[in-house]
Amino acid sequence: MDYALPMAKGFAPAAERNREPILEVLRRVLPASGTVLEIASGTGQHTVFFSERLPQLRWQPSDPAADALRSIRAWVSEEARENLLAPIELDVRSKPWPVARADAMLCINMIHVSPWEASEALFEGAQRLLSADAPLVTYGPYRVHGKHTAPSNAAFDQSLRSRNPRWGVRDIDELSALATRTGFTLEESVLMPANNMTLVWRRAS
Repeated sequence: MDYALPMAKGFAPAAERNREPILEVLRRVLPASGTVLEIASGTGQHTVFFSERLPQLRWQPSDPAADALRSIRAWVSEEARENLLAPIELDVRSKPWPVARADAMLCINMIHVSPWEASEALFEGAQRLLSADAPLVTYGPYRVHGKHTAPSNAAFDQSLRSRNPRWGVRDIDELSALATRTGFTLEESVLMPANNMTLVWRRAS
């Protein structure tokens, strides 16, 4: 993560740029009430922003990294909002997860900067936690039918794989096959700024 402030409360410029477009999707697809579990919350900016704009929902941020958890705690403490919960340490690949159920799940910019096993664990965890018709919302860059959606995404994919060969921009077809195995279907794909997409996966009835 890119921390622009030399303090516990981190700041990612990209989170400021993409939060409004993501929010517009969340307004349509999240349930009217309940708890939203955010996976890989990063700095904490998204969960703070969404919890203010969608106050009818309880927001549970999480992350496996100690520096991210410090940042999230700083943001949460500053906001002191009843529907914004303290962050929990959660690595999707570690079982059991420290949460038993959720009414929706949100995962922003994790899938391409983690090994494929993390994506598998994300969907498997969502299968355990979510009830029928509940959404799993993911955001980031994706390939479509084996092709990148823009030259910048192809370059980004190469950069990711040079840093870690287990990372990379995933293909929606590949994720859809994983979703099918874990009881989800791709309900909607929404084009976002900077050649990203928000994908809405729905737990099968």
